[in-house]
Amino acid sequence: MAIKASNRGQISPFIVMDVMRAANARDLAACTPAERCVHLEVGQPGTPAPRAVRDAAKRALDDERLGYTDALGIPPLRERIARHYRDAYGVSVPAERIVVTTGSSGAFLLAFLAAFDAGERVALADPGYPAYRNILMALDLVPAGIVTALETQFQPTRALLDEALGAGRDKLAGLIVASPANPTGSMLSPDALRDLAQWCREHDVRLISDEIYHGIVYGRPAATALQFSDEAIVVNSFSKYYSMTGWRLGWMIIPPDLSRTVEVLAQNLFISPPSLPQVAALAAFEATGELDANVARYRRNRDLLLARLPQAGFERFASPDGAFYLYADVAHMTNDSEEFCRRMLAETGVAVTPGTDFDPARGHAYVRFSFAGTEEDMAEAARRLIAWRR
Repeated sequence: MAIKASNRGQISPFIVMDVMRAANARDLAACTPAERCVHLEVGQPGTPAPRAVRDAAKRALDDERLGYTDALGIPPLRERIARHYRDAYGVSVPAERIVVTTGSSGAFLLAFLAAFDAGERVALADPGYPAYRNILMALDLVPAGIVTALETQFQPTRALLDEALGAGRDKLAGLIVASPANPTGSMLSPDALRDLAQWCREHDVRLISDEIYHGIVYGRPAATALQFSDEAIVVNSFSKYYSMTGWRLGWMIIPPDLSRTVEVLAQNLFISPPSLPQVAALAAFEATGELDANVARYRRNRDLLLARLPQAGFERFASPDGAFYLYADVAHMTNDSEEFCRRMLAETGVAVTPGTDFDPARGHAYVRFSFAGTEEDMAEAARRLIAWRR
């Protein structure tokens, strides 16, 4: 008799990682610079961690023991994150409610396990970050996709949530929102976020707010759910604004009723977050000059692509008010975004992500561009795509 594998592992792949693998294989086979890939598939800053963070890490390697830490993170970092919320948002959060995690991925795993029981339904916008859906399914939770549209900048609304509840389905246990959002870059206004928080309170729904792209905005600052709800779970990360993807460090802010539950889960699943990034990350909050210069570069990249991609036929986008993505409607070019992206990579060397990663039902008509890389790469990608589509 064959030994059975768990059904929990039978979830969809994170397609962007498959695209990146194919692009990296092409790079290894490239013989000339013209044959190398231009990577617009992965949401990874093209800059290293801030110099102050790297210097702090070097000192820690020489001076610190770097053993296990408290399961919820080192106290100085939790205190510094609390100060960040006072400075950036005017919100007072006790350090005891802050949990340092192994990336935002670790935060989502802890949040879902602590807040929901198997079989419960958790609402999320389609399109949205695929790992929400896939982690929920791996934990025997039920992702309840809210079909959003360009008219609402692909963000959920009270009316859409009322419609989901009125469809005769089981009650919702949670709602995940993201602002700025992946893959669209769209943002919830403070009023819209307040309205969603109020809706969750009225219906006893746990709100989880993904705020990992805070700091990467091109107009108004992003609001935090903590300004409108003391019951919300807020997730953030050092990966995006702080340009520390490979350091695998994030945090979340939890309501008091989940404190011990999250701590016990963290003890057993992770023991503690990695110690070297925690020590080094203390310096990240003092590097805003360098980090805001990165954001200015993302803005230039965004503006370049918005100006030039229409010449290649990419004309309809969600409003990219934050993050570093363009979510493009390609229904007039293809009905199979995965094959379209494979062909684009093979024929131009430009790697982008098919929309099916973010919206299984409608993503066949969309692709996502990441403009987190260099200005030179954005210009080269635009040049190749314009030539390809002519």
